[in-house]
Amino acid sequence: MIPYRLLDTATEHDTTLRLYQRGVDFSIRVDKAGDLMNSRTHHSEDVLAELACKQIADRDAPQLLVGGLGMGFTLAAALAHSDASAHIIVAELMPAVVRWNRKYLGIVAGFPLDDDRVSVLEQDVSKVMCDHQNGFDAIMLDVDNGPDAFTRDDNDALYGLRGLNNALDALKPGGVLTVWSAFPDNAFTQRLMKVGFAVDEQRVRAHKNQAGNRHTIWVAVR
Repeated sequence: MIPYRLLDTATEHDTTLRLYQRGVDFSIRVDKAGDLMNSRTHHSEDVLAELACKQIADRDAPQLLVGGLGMGFTLAAALAHSDASAHIIVAELMPAVVRWNRKYLGIVAGFPLDDDRVSVLEQDVSKVMCDHQNGFDAIMLDVDNGPDAFTRDDNDALYGLRGLNNALDALKPGGVLTVWSAFPDNAFTQRLMKVGFAVDEQRVRAHKNQAGNRHTIWVAVR
């Protein structure tokens, strides 16, 4: 088997990320915890965007926010399910992830950062939501491994009550928040409901061919 080859390393916000390549596959790993994401398994990230876009399909010039660029799959799916009038902001805290998408990873998702409908902010998505109250028709969150805060301890501020209230305030009436997680989390479902969202929880395979692990996606409507 061809081994993975280290392409780059970056330490930002007290987190060390490493980008690896093996043939046409890429992997981003965090510190010593193994894969944070892999280009072979992204079906659930695609569905994260598809579910959000379907909820707002009848809106003119929708404003969307993608929290967490990753390898670009959620952004690519949001573009595929949006018309030419849409505008999508991507909030990515790690500048290295943006740089890697432009230099190495663009090919795996079809170069979504090159689309004229996209703007990139190298900021915490929590700040972007606070700065755009009543500003978005849809918000898609794929930060760390979900509400368990895989990479950064302070992601509780995103997935806790304060963060969910910020998301609610950032959405227009009837807007939708979709959240990706590697694992189910009943407490998170209850927090979504507590702040006022109508919530649906779905389990989605990591691979489009229905193989692999199941991931959790929450669809929460204001």
